[in-house]
Amino acid sequence: MGTYIAKVLSKHLACHSIFVRSKSTSAQYVASRARDPTFEKLMDKYKNLLKIIAIQDLILANPKDQSVSVDFLSRLSQKLHLNRGATHFLRKFPHIFHIYYEPTKSQPFCRFTDAALEISRLEAEAINASLPVVVNRLVRILSMSASKMVPLRAIFKVWRELGLPDDFEDSVIAKNSHLFQLCDAHEPNTHLLKLVNVLPSNHFTAAVENWRVLECCKEDCSIDRTEIQFSFKRGYPPGMRLRKDFKAKVKEWQRLPYVGPYEMMGEKKRSKAGMKALEKRAVAIVHEFLSLTVEKMVEVEKISHFRNWFGIELNIRDLFLDHPGIFYLSTKGKRHTVFLREAYERGCLIEPNPVYDARRRLLDLVLLGRRGLPAVNSKLQDRSSINEVEQEDNMQRHE
Repeated sequence: MGTYIAKVLSKHLACHSIFVRSKSTSAQYVASRARDPTFEKLMDKYKNLLKIIAIQDLILANPKDQSVSVDFLSRLSQKLHLNRGATHFLRKFPHIFHIYYEPTKSQPFCRFTDAALEISRLEAEAINASLPVVVNRLVRILSMSASKMVPLRAIFKVWRELGLPDDFEDSVIAKNSHLFQLCDAHEPNTHLLKLVNVLPSNHFTAAVENWRVLECCKEDCSIDRTEIQFSFKRGYPPGMRLRKDFKAKVKEWQRLPYVGPYEMMGEKKRSKAGMKALEKRAVAIVHEFLSLTVEKMVEVEKISHFRNWFGIELNIRDLFLDHPGIFYLSTKGKRHTVFLREAYERGCLIEPNPVYDARRRLLDLVLLGRRGLPAVNSKLQDRSSINEVEQEDNMQRHE
């Protein structure tokens, strides 16, 4: 009987999660969400890519000798989530990693293959070519903050998502001193990134506003302009049941006025209508933040570092769960990742950019796995790698 009630409650929450807060635990609330197979498959592919990017940062950290010892990676296996060890993981992707034995150091090392290095070079070129866009992204993020400041450590959390170069403190912040300023915070060894020249709120147009204009300009547009004035584009997971009362509440929420992400917030009203307006503003801010990222996706933990600075008083993860038509939350790979639903179609960005294209090329190599290698050479390479590791083990025993 208890199991049946739990299932009924789970279905009920999946259909009404936008406006009804669950009295169950946060984990149960996440588990009760409606799943979208397209995003789940995409995150399943990204799990290994994120591990490879972490190893890539270690390999490319030393520009003179772009390699890292297998022993060093083995010690970091738990932190990098390499469940079956570093050597096993590296061998799964021979199109990306090359394991070789270094006689002078008596241990195996790992470096990027030529194909992977070429992709890394293309990504770096795309990032450098898009520096004006990156500067605009930073200005927009600071403009959404009430104080026009955010902690530098928060930017460090999302530097890759924003398409920033790894030396962005020098190449972006220092070179644009007329826009950005680093200030000391009250905490030791903490800096705040401040916007020097505050721009008027009407200087920026939020991404959702562009969609509203396009909708109104369509020839077959039958939507009343007053109705779409405060609306967001929505699309739900396949199979998610939408009841009449749910649709009515969505329609009411879409019409609700709110203060835009770049506008100054006035006095906060604690009435029911005031709290709904605050929630809709929070949705608008997060929607705009995701629109500014390269891949229109970010880890929930990373975006949480901006919550207080953006004046969001709600739980960020619950906000995503409450609005499954706008966002999609995935829990693959032991991390919670949120996607901007409208930016994707069939697992790909509708409007790709050069940085995204380069990263997708690396994902293509990940998906290749061991395919495309000559069978004989593959076995010889495996035997060579095994001999190298055995030689290392024998030397350690001797010592």
